[in-house]
Amino acid sequence: MRPFSGEECVKPVTGCINRAFGNKEPWQVAAITATTVLGGVWIWTELTKDESLYVRGKRQFFKLAKKLPPVRRQIEAELDKANNDFESDIKKSNQHLTYSLRLPEKGLSNEQILGLVDDHLKNGHYSWRDGQVSGAVYGYKPELVELVTEVYGKASYTNPLHADLFPGVCKMEAEVVRMACTLFHGNNDSCGTMTTGGTESICMAMKAYRDYAREHKGITKPNIVVPRTVHAAFDKGGQYFNIHVRYVDVDPETYEVDMKKFKRAINSNTILLVGSAPNFPYGTMDDIQAIAALGVKYDIPVHVDACLGSFVVALVHHAGYQVRPFDFAVKGVTSISADTHKYGFAPKGSSVIMYSQKKFKDHQFTVTTDWPGGVYGSPTVNGSRAGGIIAACWATMMSFGYEGYLEATKRIIDTARYIERGARQIDGLFIFGKPATSVIAFGSNVFDIFRLSDALCKLGWSLNPLQFPSGIHICITDMHTQPGVADKFLNDLRSCTAEIMKDPGQPVVGKFALYGMAQSIPDRSVIGEVTRLFLHSMYYTPQK
Repeated sequence: MRPFSGEECVKPVTGCINRAFGNKEPWQVAAITATTVLGGVWIWTELTKDESLYVRGKRQFFKLAKKLPPVRRQIEAELDKANNDFESDIKKSNQHLTYSLRLPEKGLSNEQILGLVDDHLKNGHYSWRDGQVSGAVYGYKPELVELVTEVYGKASYTNPLHADLFPGVCKMEAEVVRMACTLFHGNNDSCGTMTTGGTESICMAMKAYRDYAREHKGITKPNIVVPRTVHAAFDKGGQYFNIHVRYVDVDPETYEVDMKKFKRAINSNTILLVGSAPNFPYGTMDDIQAIAALGVKYDIPVHVDACLGSFVVALVHHAGYQVRPFDFAVKGVTSISADTHKYGFAPKGSSVIMYSQKKFKDHQFTVTTDWPGGVYGSPTVNGSRAGGIIAACWATMMSFGYEGYLEATKRIIDTARYIERGARQIDGLFIFGKPATSVIAFGSNVFDIFRLSDALCKLGWSLNPLQFPSGIHICITDMHTQPGVADKFLNDLRSCTAEIMKDPGQPVVGKFALYGMAQSIPDRSVIGEVTRLFLHSMYYTPQK
């Protein structure tokens, strides 16, 4: 039998097309062809968008459903209730304070102002100075407060935007960055800037890599690949800079990112790979070496988010504990974010974003050359920057020194491991993964974990709630290393858990029930609306 020729193979197809269009007018053939081509392009565009059809379809469904009058009325009623609850909590917290709704006719005296400041700072019922709060305040010593207060006062009106006026402040910033780079095994090429916090550090890295990829690779629809547990600042950066964030699930046993899924998430528009050292929810550390190897293989930058780990994760190995390599010593790591206002113990408002090479930092900068006010350039989001914060951060680092930070790291990690060992022995509880540094996350397969959070809250403890799955965590700070604090926490953890285990099936009630309920709502935009109401409530003032 002779083989079919190419013409014979396509003849049935062309015959069908000719018969279909045989009786059509030329304009009809042109219209059908154009419609088919454009329709095909539209379908291809829809199928290849960053978000899946399922996600977009689900969002559109809920968007349309909320327009139905009965649904909208119910949602608005619930939102009004939530808004009233939030404002009621604010009013209750500030009921003994007087609101200033307009400028005072005459300026107050220093004594009056300082008295009012004291009244405001006494607000709140958690004893954070006694180590009963997770994270938030990472180190507090009266002698350090005196130092940074005096330093900030001296530099409070300086502004490194005007480098010619305040070169000394610029030198301090450069030294903060260089000292941090050294801690994270940077070399002579490593560099960076200070920022106002971890979120800005992360956003600046995303901006830098977006612009770098656009200039050097021609990528105009960028995405980044991150673990599901990565900090929410990456989502914020995605919203700010129009970068799609591709989330990858974590392993349900280790709570580290699933590397097989991580690799599959990379495509030709990926501009950045991200890992946490450690992550915020569970305190576990992603396999940075494996992520960096993918970065080298596909020529994609790799960012390590060490904002939470800060100087503790940089020094944990020196303190006698083992962690996998994660910093600039790992080939392929191109940037690291670390918060000096966490385990650097500096005042709030300072962080560092570090790069392995200046070519990346160069794309972080914003430069305007044609402004009538002159050539304008700024390294971060802010134009004017607080020289006082830079000086206070520098002073804190100079005060602690390497030995001071190493001793603090030992105290913190020793305390964290002590609490972890004790918690693992409590019936009804489990620990999420293997904590790398200072965060210990608890869950339960027996009872609603938010009941434990509620019980501990009533004893004065403030822990962080987690969702998907439900959990709570404690972030150990230098405040928890004070004598007796760790033992008190473990004793309260044991007694509260034992009491709950007497009736483990009982549901959680009160404000902590909201956390569980929020996870069950499929339309996440409703949770977003509630969150916005909470943010609005923070700015509540009574009506005139």
